Amino acid sequence: MDPFLSLLHSFSLSLSDNELSSLKFLCRGKIGKRKLESVRSGGELFSILLEQQLIASDKVSFLEELLENIKREDLVSQLKQFVEEGEVNAPDDQPDVHEKRLLKAAIEVICENVGREWKMLMRKLGISEVKMDRIVAANPFNLQEQVVQSLREWQKWKGKDAKVTDLIKALRGCNMNLVADRVEQKLNTGTT
Repeated sequence: MDPFLSLLHSFSLSLSDNELSSLKFLCRGKIGKRKLESVRSGGELFSILLEQQLIASDKVSFLEELLENIKREDLVSQLKQFVEEGEVNAPDDQPDVHEKRLLKAAIEVICENVGREWKMLMRKLGISEVKMDRIVAANPFNLQEQVVQSLREWQKWKGKDAKVTDLIKALRGCNMNLVADRVEQKLNTGTT
């Protein structure tokens, strides 16, 4: 089964009638009025968007914009996660298997230890304020999830250039030496 269609189906099931109406309204410039009037579910709307090639598994910006407009940050997060987890990304833009394992271990340690100072680290890594604000809006009461999502955002942005050494350097640049030491210690004791 196509993972993108599964994702769209789950989105469709979670949309309220008001949200569907809002989506239809937002699509007015792209889809004819008569077609929109016949739409009764999110699935039908997504089918039209797929047919008109406005969305695809490797073309999600319009869908993301729609979901942001109806304030469904939870669905935006799911969509971003779908993209990040390689369903869309080309394999040659991913870190190699060894580096991926190291990154996973490093991210785990950072998430456990950084806490409220995570934004300073993200700035050092080059993540924009807008992206951080979106992450906070999507996970308003979950500090750990904010850290995880921002590190995923960094990893997606860097692609195959995402390196553990960059994380350690950024940690030290923020005077988070204890966390940097813990990352190095974790990497030296078993993940390598």
